[in-house]
Amino acid sequence: MTAPTYNQAILELAQAGLNALNQWSAQFQSPRTPAQQSHYLCSWMVESLKLKRFDKLVADNLNEWIRNARSQGAGAQLPQLLSSIVHHYTIAKQYPDALGDKLQQLLTALDELDWLVVDDASINAKLKLASNGAASIVVSVDELEANIQAGELISPITLYARGNETQLGQQALQHGIILTPGNKKASLIKHHKAYQIGVANQLTQLCLLTPFDA
Repeated sequence: MTAPTYNQAILELAQAGLNALNQWSAQFQSPRTPAQQSHYLCSWMVESLKLKRFDKLVADNLNEWIRNARSQGAGAQLPQLLSSIVHHYTIAKQYPDALGDKLQQLLTALDELDWLVVDDASINAKLKLASNGAASIVVSVDELEANIQAGELISPITLYARGNETQLGQQALQHGIILTPGNKKASLIKHHKAYQIGVANQLTQLCLLTPFDA
């Protein structure tokens, strides 16, 4: 039996959580409050962790969400979190191919939204980009040339971005791409965050989640 990928494991977890919540809510004549929903999902996650229902790849996620629910209650927004995960990872599952082409389309879309797009320079040391306050995204030309073949992504690519993160994430998803969360410490461009696109849209951590119309 083939071990699941992180994408598969997190999508299975989110779908199971929403199904369990819907089945539980259907027992009542009146809608459950956000606090009641959070309490139920927190208990369900605790039990899931104890019984090892899901792959260990998502154990850290479960632990984090349980802590958040216990400290924040309804503020943890667990139903919305699980719905967002299903939305993002369902799209990622549908679009595993031609990510090199999709990246180029994303860069074009951001350029049309007045982002400063830099994709013709080698990035191998700490740099500072003079963007005069404009949103900006930088991709090393070396990575573009080495990691994309015939429009297909063959190795992960790093994007360095500074701007509206929600807009970046939503534009990426519109082009069938999920990104890792932004990481300032890993960035080679001052004041930018580093994001990664994985081969076949596969990541090893929870992707950047952005709002969507349910």
